[in-house]
Amino acid sequence: MSAENVEQIEILHPCKQGKSLTVIVPVYNESDCIVFFHNRLGTALKNADISRKEIIYINDGSSDNSLKLLMDIVKFDPDVQVVDFSRNFGKEAAMTAGINQSTGDAVVLIDADLQDPPELIPQMVKHWQQGWDIVNMKRSSRAGESLMKKQSANLFYTLMGKMGPVKMPSNVGDFRLMSRRSVEAVKRMTEYNRFMKGMFGWIGYPTKEMLYERDVRYAGKSKWNYWKLWNFALDGMTSYSIAPLKISTCLGLGTSILSFFYGIFVVIRTLLYGDPVPGFPSLFVVILFLGGLQLLAIGIAGEYLGRIFLETKRRPLYLVKDLYKNRSIETNMITKISKRNIV
Repeated sequence: MSAENVEQIEILHPCKQGKSLTVIVPVYNESDCIVFFHNRLGTALKNADISRKEIIYINDGSSDNSLKLLMDIVKFDPDVQVVDFSRNFGKEAAMTAGINQSTGDAVVLIDADLQDPPELIPQMVKHWQQGWDIVNMKRSSRAGESLMKKQSANLFYTLMGKMGPVKMPSNVGDFRLMSRRSVEAVKRMTEYNRFMKGMFGWIGYPTKEMLYERDVRYAGKSKWNYWKLWNFALDGMTSYSIAPLKISTCLGLGTSILSFFYGIFVVIRTLLYGDPVPGFPSLFVVILFLGGLQLLAIGIAGEYLGRIFLETKRRPLYLVKDLYKNRSIETNMITKISKRNIV
């Protein structure tokens, strides 16, 4: 077939269509940062090549002055809306709510603590307009974090990269840009136990990585202590992969094989040299070792069983108490749209 007869196929990238942008900002007790964050975000968006912007703050059950400050922002900024949860449902639920509420051709997820610089958004938008569906922001440094936290984070990302069904990028948090078709793909995932970093990586659309230096918090303290980080890692591993179940199976199989061959060794030694008095310490260690393996396997299975139990309940991921939008910037009137019991 000649080259003239070959039909040319044009690949249309949905991520290239449109110029509207939605910025999703989960907020939980960030009253010390919100005003400064919003000012920096507004300046950054003025420098972005977009035709329309939308900023969605998700108030995740804050107990401080965060909601009042957000309502003041809504009063003077018509591009802002606030989704107020009925209680604290967690960051994964807050990001999901923002994604469900978004209308932009692209969506940016960013925290309000100013560790992730909003000034990088215009560059992220440029990569999206060049055809990338997802722009992941990879941390080249983690200022203000302890050595233990940095090492544990590296270990977590390494394990998740090896355990998951698809490779999860290392040192990439929630700060990222997604095209509309990526957002729609995430919205189709309806599981209750959500590990958003894994879900974002599972999509598989063309992805661009940008290196940046993460700053220290502008004010306040991190809401993530080591206990919460451990639970988050456990939830991530069991929600994203079944590798722990496979590992427990392999451990059980390996222990059974070793026990079988050790039993043969004991029988042969007894036939050749007689039956010596067994040592109590060695027997005690073996019993503890096998008991520990059994409890570990039961615990891992229990984690998955608990998640199945939660999935079967089919409860909503979050409940919205109120939704605030500015309908008239000239009169500074805020429309309070009641959204009770909305998923």
